[in-house]
Amino acid sequence: MTMDYRILGKTDLRVSEVAFGAWAIGGWLWGGADANDAIRAIETAIDHGMTTIDTAAVYGFGLSEELVAKAVKGKRDKTQILTKFGMVWDEKKGKFYFSTKDNDGKDIDIYAYSSKERVFADCDRSLKNLGTDYIDLYQIHWPDATTPISETMEALEILIKKGKIRAGAVSNYSAEQMARAINTLHIASNQVPYSMVNRGIEKEIVPFCIKNNIGILAYSPLQRGLLTGKFKKDHNFSDGDSRPSTPYYREPNLSRIIEFTGKLKAIADDRKVTLSQLVLNWTKEQPGITCVLAGARNPQQVLDNVKAVDFKLSDEEMKNINRLISELKIETKL
Repeated sequence: MTMDYRILGKTDLRVSEVAFGAWAIGGWLWGGADANDAIRAIETAIDHGMTTIDTAAVYGFGLSEELVAKAVKGKRDKTQILTKFGMVWDEKKGKFYFSTKDNDGKDIDIYAYSSKERVFADCDRSLKNLGTDYIDLYQIHWPDATTPISETMEALEILIKKGKIRAGAVSNYSAEQMARAINTLHIASNQVPYSMVNRGIEKEIVPFCIKNNIGILAYSPLQRGLLTGKFKKDHNFSDGDSRPSTPYYREPNLSRIIEFTGKLKAIADDRKVTLSQLVLNWTKEQPGITCVLAGARNPQQVLDNVKAVDFKLSDEEMKNINRLISELKIETKL
Protein backbone atom coordinates (compact mmCIF):
# COMPACT_ATOMS: atom_id res chain seq x y z
CA MET A 1 0.00 0.00 0.00
CA THR A 2 1.04 3.59 -0.55
CA MET A 3 0.17 6.89 1.05
CA ASP A 4 -3.40 7.99 0.46
CA TYR A 5 -4.31 11.64 -0.12
CA ARG A 6 -7.57 12.98 1.21
CA ILE A 7 -9.59 16.08 0.33
CA LEU A 8 -9.72 18.49 3.25
CA GLY A 9 -13.31 19.52 3.93
CA LYS A 10 -14.92 21.48 1.10
CA THR A 11 -11.59 22.69 -0.32
CA ASP A 12 -9.57 21.39 -3.27
CA LEU A 13 -6.63 20.83 -0.92
CA ARG A 14 -5.39 17.24 -0.80
CA VAL A 15 -3.40 16.21 2.27
CA SER A 16 -1.46 13.04 2.98
CA GLU A 17 -3.30 10.77 5.43
CA VAL A 18 -0.26 10.92 7.71
CA ALA A 19 1.42 14.32 7.90
CA PHE A 20 4.73 15.54 9.28
CA GLY A 21 4.17 17.33 12.58
CA ALA A 22 6.89 19.95 12.99
CA TRP A 23 6.37 21.00 16.61
CA ALA A 24 9.25 18.97 18.05
CA ILE A 25 11.83 20.23 15.55
CA GLY A 26 11.29 23.76 16.86
CA GLY A 27 12.81 22.54 20.11
CA TRP A 28 10.48 24.56 22.32
CA LEU A 29 8.86 22.41 25.07
CA TRP A 30 10.54 19.31 23.62
CA GLY A 31 14.01 19.67 25.13
CA GLY A 32 15.83 20.85 22.00
CA ALA A 33 16.31 19.46 18.50
CA ASP A 34 19.10 19.07 15.94
CA ALA A 35 18.53 21.33 12.92
CA ASN A 36 20.28 19.11 10.35
CA ASP A 37 18.39 16.03 11.54
CA ALA A 38 15.13 17.99 11.32
CA ILE A 39 15.75 19.13 7.74
CA ARG A 40 16.69 15.61 6.65
CA ALA A 41 13.59 14.28 8.41
CA ILE A 42 11.28 16.55 6.39
CA GLU A 43 13.12 15.74 3.15
CA THR A 44 12.71 12.03 3.91
CA ALA A 45 9.00 12.53 4.61
CA ILE A 46 8.41 14.26 1.26
CA ASP A 47 10.41 11.61 -0.62
CA HIS A 48 8.19 8.91 0.89
CA GLY A 49 4.82 10.52 0.16
CA MET A 50 4.30 12.35 3.47
CA THR A 51 3.96 15.63 1.60
CA THR A 52 1.83 17.49 4.15
CA ILE A 53 3.87 19.42 6.73
CA ASP A 54 2.25 21.08 9.73
CA THR A 55 4.07 23.79 11.62
CA ALA A 56 3.29 27.02 13.53
CA ALA A 57 4.83 30.42 14.08
CA VAL A 58 5.22 29.74 17.80
CA TYR A 59 7.08 26.42 17.35
CA GLY A 60 10.56 27.52 18.30
CA PHE A 61 9.42 31.13 17.73
CA GLY A 62 9.95 30.92 13.98
CA LEU A 63 12.61 28.22 14.00
CA SER A 64 10.32 25.38 12.93
CA GLU A 65 9.00 27.39 9.97
CA GLU A 66 12.56 28.31 8.96
CA LEU A 67 13.63 24.65 9.03
CA VAL A 68 10.59 23.71 6.95
CA ALA A 69 11.63 26.38 4.41
CA LYS A 70 15.09 24.85 4.04
CA ALA A 71 13.69 21.34 3.68
CA VAL A 72 11.08 22.16 0.99
CA LYS A 73 13.38 24.32 -1.13
CA GLY A 74 13.05 23.09 -4.70
CA LYS A 75 10.11 20.85 -3.68
CA ARG A 76 7.49 23.44 -2.80
CA ASP A 77 5.11 22.35 -5.57
CA LYS A 78 5.13 18.79 -4.17
CA THR A 79 4.21 19.83 -0.64
CA GLN A 80 1.29 21.19 1.36
CA ILE A 81 2.45 23.61 4.04
CA LEU A 82 0.13 24.07 7.00
CA THR A 83 0.97 26.66 9.61
CA LYS A 84 -0.73 28.49 12.46
CA PHE A 85 -1.07 32.02 13.76
CA GLY A 86 -2.38 33.85 16.79
CA MET A 87 0.05 32.84 19.55
CA VAL A 88 2.08 35.97 20.20
CA TRP A 89 5.13 36.56 22.33
CA ASP A 90 6.30 39.97 21.07
CA GLU A 91 3.45 42.03 22.52
CA LYS A 92 1.10 41.78 25.48
CA LYS A 93 -2.27 41.76 23.75
CA GLY A 94 -5.19 39.36 23.73
CA LYS A 95 -5.70 36.53 26.20
CA PHE A 96 -2.73 35.60 28.39
CA TYR A 97 -1.99 31.87 28.05
CA PHE A 98 1.16 31.11 30.02
CA SER A 99 4.72 32.07 30.84
CA THR A 100 7.55 29.99 29.38
CA LYS A 101 11.13 30.22 28.18
CA ASP A 102 12.26 30.60 24.60
CA ASN A 103 14.94 28.41 23.02
CA ASP A 104 17.64 30.59 24.59
CA GLY A 105 16.20 30.23 28.08
CA LYS A 106 14.76 33.75 28.14
CA ASP A 107 11.49 34.26 30.06
CA ILE A 108 8.57 35.18 27.80
CA ASP A 109 4.78 35.43 28.03
CA ILE A 110 2.50 33.83 25.44
CA TYR A 111 -0.80 35.45 24.48
CA ALA A 112 -3.60 34.33 22.17
CA TYR A 113 -4.31 37.28 19.91
CA SER A 114 -5.87 37.22 16.46
CA SER A 115 -7.22 40.64 15.51
CA LYS A 116 -7.52 41.25 11.78
CA GLU A 117 -4.35 43.37 11.69
CA ARG A 118 -2.41 40.81 13.71
CA VAL A 119 -3.51 37.95 11.43
CA PHE A 120 -2.25 39.89 8.39
CA ALA A 121 1.08 40.63 10.11
CA ASP A 122 1.46 37.03 11.28
CA CYS A 123 0.78 35.76 7.77
CA ASP A 124 3.43 37.98 6.21
CA ARG A 125 5.97 36.88 8.81
CA SER A 126 5.19 33.20 8.26
CA LEU A 127 5.43 33.61 4.48
CA LYS A 128 8.89 35.10 4.98
CA ASN A 129 9.95 32.37 7.45
CA LEU A 130 8.69 29.65 5.11
CA GLY A 131 10.30 31.16 2.03
CA THR A 132 7.07 30.87 0.04
CA ASP A 133 4.48 33.18 -1.48
CA TYR A 134 1.46 31.15 -0.34
CA ILE A 135 0.40 28.95 2.58
CA ASP A 136 -1.80 25.95 1.80
CA LEU A 137 -3.70 25.94 5.10
CA TYR A 138 -3.64 28.80 7.61
CA GLN A 139 -5.02 27.93 11.05
CA ILE A 140 -5.76 29.96 14.17
CA HIS A 141 -3.69 28.15 16.81
CA TRP A 142 -5.89 28.63 19.88
CA PRO A 143 -9.18 30.47 20.41
CA ASP A 144 -8.80 34.15 21.27
CA ALA A 145 -11.51 35.25 23.70
CA THR A 146 -10.66 38.93 23.15
CA THR A 147 -11.32 39.05 19.40
CA PRO A 148 -14.67 38.21 17.76
CA ILE A 149 -14.42 34.94 15.84
CA SER A 150 -16.05 36.68 12.86
CA GLU A 151 -13.20 39.21 12.72
CA THR A 152 -10.55 36.49 12.58
CA MET A 153 -12.51 34.56 9.93
CA GLU A 154 -12.92 37.75 7.86
CA ALA A 155 -9.13 38.15 7.94
CA LEU A 156 -8.70 34.61 6.60
CA GLU A 157 -11.26 35.30 3.88
CA ILE A 158 -9.29 38.37 2.78
CA LEU A 159 -6.02 36.39 2.75
CA ILE A 160 -7.66 33.76 0.53
CA LYS A 161 -8.83 36.44 -1.92
CA LYS A 162 -5.31 37.91 -1.98
CA GLY A 163 -3.84 34.50 -2.79
CA LYS A 164 -1.64 34.44 0.30
CA ILE A 165 -3.39 31.32 1.63
CA ARG A 166 -5.33 28.56 -0.13
CA ALA A 167 -7.66 27.79 2.77
CA GLY A 168 -8.44 29.00 6.29
CA ALA A 169 -8.95 26.76 9.30
CA VAL A 170 -9.04 26.53 13.08
CA SER A 171 -7.25 24.58 15.75
CA ASN A 172 -8.43 23.62 19.24
CA TYR A 173 -11.93 24.98 18.56
CA SER A 174 -15.02 23.58 20.25
CA ALA A 175 -18.12 22.64 18.25
CA GLU A 176 -19.79 25.85 19.42
CA GLN A 177 -16.81 27.96 18.27
CA MET A 178 -16.80 26.21 14.90
CA ALA A 179 -20.51 26.95 14.51
CA ARG A 180 -19.77 30.65 14.98
CA ALA A 181 -16.79 30.50 12.60
CA ILE A 182 -18.73 29.00 9.67
CA ASN A 183 -21.20 31.89 9.79
CA THR A 184 -18.37 33.94 8.25
CA LEU A 185 -16.07 31.44 6.53
CA HIS A 186 -16.52 27.76 5.82
CA ILE A 187 -13.41 26.57 7.59
CA ALA A 188 -11.50 23.73 5.94
CA SER A 189 -10.62 21.88 9.14
CA ASN A 190 -10.13 21.81 12.88
CA GLN A 191 -6.81 20.58 14.27
CA VAL A 192 -7.40 18.93 17.61
CA PRO A 193 -5.69 16.51 20.01
CA TYR A 194 -6.81 12.91 19.53
CA SER A 195 -5.36 9.59 20.53
CA MET A 196 -6.34 6.21 21.90
CA VAL A 197 -6.04 7.66 25.40
CA ASN A 198 -7.49 11.12 24.64
CA ARG A 199 -10.81 10.70 22.83
CA GLY A 200 -12.64 13.81 24.02
CA ILE A 201 -13.41 15.04 20.49
CA GLU A 202 -15.63 12.04 19.74
CA LYS A 203 -18.58 13.47 21.70
CA GLU A 204 -19.25 16.78 19.93
CA ILE A 205 -16.42 17.84 17.61
CA VAL A 206 -16.34 14.76 15.37
CA PRO A 207 -20.12 14.69 14.75
CA PHE A 208 -20.13 18.44 14.01
CA CYS A 209 -17.26 18.13 11.55
CA ILE A 210 -18.81 15.15 9.76
CA LYS A 211 -22.19 16.92 9.49
CA ASN A 212 -20.64 20.14 8.14
CA ASN A 213 -17.92 18.57 5.95
CA ILE A 214 -15.04 19.99 7.98
CA GLY A 215 -11.78 18.03 8.01
CA ILE A 216 -10.12 16.92 11.22
CA LEU A 217 -6.36 17.01 11.65
CA ALA A 218 -5.52 14.84 14.64
CA TYR A 219 -2.46 15.91 16.60
CA SER A 220 -0.60 14.02 19.35
CA PRO A 221 -1.90 10.62 18.14
CA LEU A 222 1.05 8.97 19.91
CA GLN A 223 0.30 11.07 23.01
CA ARG A 224 3.63 12.85 22.68
CA GLY A 225 5.54 9.56 22.50
CA LEU A 226 3.77 7.70 25.27
CA LEU A 227 2.02 5.30 22.88
CA THR A 228 5.29 4.26 21.23
CA GLY A 229 5.98 1.89 24.13
CA LYS A 230 9.44 3.38 24.58
CA PHE A 231 8.84 5.11 27.91
CA LYS A 232 9.33 3.58 31.33
CA LYS A 233 8.24 5.02 34.67
CA ASP A 234 11.73 6.25 35.52
CA HIS A 235 12.46 7.96 32.19
CA ASN A 236 14.74 11.01 32.46
CA PHE A 237 13.53 13.92 30.35
CA SER A 238 15.73 16.72 28.98
CA ASP A 239 15.55 20.18 30.51
CA GLY A 240 12.70 22.17 28.98
CA ASP A 241 10.66 19.07 28.07
CA SER A 242 7.07 19.75 29.13
CA ARG A 243 5.76 16.19 28.83
CA PRO A 244 6.20 15.13 32.49
CA SER A 245 3.76 17.87 33.53
CA THR A 246 0.92 16.58 31.33
CA PRO A 247 -1.81 14.31 32.83
CA TYR A 248 -0.84 11.29 30.75
CA TYR A 249 2.70 11.19 32.11
CA ARG A 250 1.46 11.37 35.71
CA GLU A 251 0.27 8.56 37.95
CA PRO A 252 -1.97 6.66 37.90
CA ASN A 253 -2.31 7.30 34.16
CA LEU A 254 1.34 6.57 33.36
CA SER A 255 1.26 3.04 34.81
CA ARG A 256 -2.11 2.30 33.22
CA ILE A 257 -0.99 3.48 29.78
CA ILE A 258 2.28 1.56 29.99
CA GLU A 259 0.30 -1.60 30.82
CA PHE A 260 -2.10 -0.82 27.96
CA THR A 261 0.73 -0.43 25.43
CA GLY A 262 2.10 -3.80 26.53
CA LYS A 263 -1.20 -5.46 25.59
CA LEU A 264 -1.40 -3.47 22.37
CA LYS A 265 2.11 -4.54 21.42
CA ALA A 266 0.96 -8.16 21.25
CA ILE A 267 -1.40 -7.19 18.40
CA ALA A 268 1.38 -5.20 16.70
CA ASP A 269 3.80 -8.13 17.01
CA ASP A 270 1.28 -10.49 15.40
CA ARG A 271 1.03 -7.97 12.56
CA LYS A 272 4.82 -7.60 12.40
CA VAL A 273 4.52 -3.83 12.75
CA THR A 274 5.74 -1.43 15.42
CA LEU A 275 3.46 -0.14 18.14
CA SER A 276 3.67 3.37 16.66
CA GLN A 277 2.60 2.11 13.25
CA LEU A 278 -0.37 0.27 14.74
CA VAL A 279 -1.47 3.34 16.69
CA LEU A 280 -1.17 5.70 13.70
CA ASN A 281 -3.00 3.25 11.46
CA TRP A 282 -5.87 2.90 13.94
CA THR A 283 -6.10 6.68 14.35
CA LYS A 284 -6.29 7.52 10.64
CA GLU A 285 -9.18 5.09 10.20
CA GLN A 286 -11.41 6.62 12.88
CA PRO A 287 -14.64 8.39 11.81
CA GLY A 288 -14.13 11.99 10.73
CA ILE A 289 -10.32 11.92 10.83
CA THR A 290 -8.85 13.31 7.60
CA CYS A 291 -5.19 13.41 8.53
CA VAL A 292 -2.99 12.28 11.41
CA LEU A 293 0.03 14.36 12.43
CA ALA A 294 3.12 12.38 13.37
CA GLY A 295 6.13 14.23 14.73
CA ALA A 296 9.71 13.17 14.01
CA ARG A 297 13.14 14.58 14.79
CA ASN A 298 15.19 12.44 12.40
CA PRO A 299 14.83 10.43 9.17
CA GLN A 300 14.58 7.06 10.94
CA GLN A 301 11.51 8.18 12.90
CA VAL A 302 9.93 9.37 9.65
CA LEU A 303 10.54 6.02 7.94
CA ASP A 304 8.90 4.30 10.91
CA ASN A 305 5.86 6.59 10.69
CA VAL A 306 5.49 6.23 6.91
CA LYS A 307 5.07 2.46 7.23
CA ALA A 308 1.87 3.07 9.20
CA VAL A 309 0.01 3.23 5.86
CA ASP A 310 1.38 -0.08 4.55
CA PHE A 311 -1.34 -2.30 6.02
CA LYS A 312 -5.06 -2.43 6.80
CA LEU A 313 -6.33 -3.61 10.16
CA SER A 314 -8.93 -6.37 9.99
CA ASP A 315 -12.35 -6.05 11.62
CA GLU A 316 -11.21 -8.52 14.28
CA GLU A 317 -8.05 -6.52 15.02
CA MET A 318 -10.05 -3.31 15.25
CA LYS A 319 -12.48 -5.03 17.62
CA ASN A 320 -9.66 -6.24 19.87
CA ILE A 321 -7.95 -2.84 19.90
CA ASN A 322 -11.20 -1.04 20.71
CA ARG A 323 -11.89 -3.48 23.54
CA LEU A 324 -8.49 -2.70 25.10
CA ILE A 325 -9.15 1.02 24.73
CA SER A 326 -12.58 0.74 26.36
CA GLU A 327 -11.04 -1.07 29.34
CA LEU A 328 -8.47 1.71 29.90
CA LYS A 329 -9.38 4.22 32.60
CA ILE A 330 -7.77 7.67 32.31
CA GLU A 331 -7.92 10.32 35.03
CA THR A 332 -8.30 13.66 33.23
CA LYS A 333 -8.12 15.94 36.29
CA LEU A 334 -4.64 15.54 37.77
